[in-house]
Amino acid sequence: MNLDIAPGPPDDRVEPSDVEQVSTRRKRQPLYAARKKVFPKRAEGRFRRFKWIVMLITLGVYCVSPWIRWYRGPYAPDQAILVDLASRRFFFFFIEIWPQEFYYVAGLLLMAGFGLFLVTSAVGRAWCGYACPQTVWVDLILAVEHAIEGDRNARIKLDAAPWTLDKIVKRVAKHSIWLLIGAATGGAWIFYFADARSLASALFKGEAPAVAYATVAVLTSATYILGGLMREQVCTFMCPWPRIQGAMLDENSLVVTYNDWRGEPRSRHAKKAQASGRLVGDCVDCNACVAVCPMGIDIRNGQQMECITCALCIDACDGVMDKLAKPRALVSYATLSEYAGNVILATDGGKNVVQPNLVRNADGSFVEGIRRFNCRVIFRPRVLFYAAIWASIGIAMLVHLALRERLALNVVHDRNPQYVLESDGSIRNGYTLRVLNMVPMPRRIGIRLEGLDGATMKIPEFSKAEGRRFTIEADPDAATTFKVFVTRQAKAAAVSEFRFVIEDENHSDQATYHAAFNTPGAPK
Repeated sequence: MNLDIAPGPPDDRVEPSDVEQVSTRRKRQPLYAARKKVFPKRAEGRFRRFKWIVMLITLGVYCVSPWIRWYRGPYAPDQAILVDLASRRFFFFFIEIWPQEFYYVAGLLLMAGFGLFLVTSAVGRAWCGYACPQTVWVDLILAVEHAIEGDRNARIKLDAAPWTLDKIVKRVAKHSIWLLIGAATGGAWIFYFADARSLASALFKGEAPAVAYATVAVLTSATYILGGLMREQVCTFMCPWPRIQGAMLDENSLVVTYNDWRGEPRSRHAKKAQASGRLVGDCVDCNACVAVCPMGIDIRNGQQMECITCALCIDACDGVMDKLAKPRALVSYATLSEYAGNVILATDGGKNVVQPNLVRNADGSFVEGIRRFNCRVIFRPRVLFYAAIWASIGIAMLVHLALRERLALNVVHDRNPQYVLESDGSIRNGYTLRVLNMVPMPRRIGIRLEGLDGATMKIPEFSKAEGRRFTIEADPDAATTFKVFVTRQAKAAAVSEFRFVIEDENHSDQATYHAAFNTPGAPK
């Protein structure tokens, strides 16, 4: 697009020393603008109902999950979802993740990232508008504010009114409930890191660890400040995603769109305009879409960074169109390609005017058509690419999870001394074995030597005998550490390779460790 902009007069030039941000050649705005309070009006409609459903589901999952029980046997915790920091394990129903399996967490983070890219490419900022924690908690906090102080006009009047007893009571009640919501948020969070029942009892008795109270205090403050006081400022100034989403969207991504080809020119006196023969759009400039927006923006100004695509403006506009007996979708979810397809350039008296590619009735109103789902929104290269990566990571993790061994062996060779010469001429090496039993049941584990012909081993903690095979009892869901001495007759002055092999006597689990046997002539 070529824009011919005439240079301004010398007096309008901006010097580097100016401290104000210039938005246009003629208009200046302060670099740091004071916050304008937003008082969203309660919306009614299908998208508002959908947001209520999402809020109930997400808050329900967040608050209820720590209380779900899942029996893993007598040797493991029965909390379904538990991050056991003391034992350094993560439990998720039948799945147990150990510290050395942190790559599963990395895989989940990758899936979350590509899932966000996938959703944004297909349906815009649906995450921001419906499921983001900031959006969910702000919706809940706004519901409390609406219940106590009334709808938009009542809240505006109350905010501007002098401090009276009624205003003080309402404000104290509102902020107290906000703090309770914040405390519930922090309380639910800490229950994921300890047994929920025991911790809840200790928390109310004042017997919980100090870190638990500190975590609740921090999360209470964060929820109260971010969700109650800052609200839309978090999405506008603190969240990086609005600045990234531009790279994720294209002409086939669904976004909330004001169809100006249908709504313009606006008029609050459409009947008078039509009676005078002047063609006007369907927008009656009622500002209903602005009143319900939690971000305080006007969707009629086009796509904006602050828009979280919550679609409440669609509900508000549809309600107005219903009252005026006009078709819905003046503000709608649409792609840029659909928007461009509804606009054609026509010639009227030698002037180019924008006209809708739809049929008008005799009175100038639009004929409502049937909107069909555009498969290009989903089945296009970018979306399929993200979906393929997301699914590949998930499938790879599931396959690895199903095939992973639940028995591991670590061996550390004694460094001082590296070998011992015994009186009969034999050579002894010492090793520390760590058998990791990653199931919540005790197991009988067989240990044997492979290679190093003629060598024997001795495990003082379990037996005084020597041999090439022993059986030990491995603790449930824990690491069992013990000392092993391997002895062989001096036959060669070189490092000899051999293997420690452990296996579950009642299961196919097996682990092998390649070790070295040091002798006097071996290189260090």
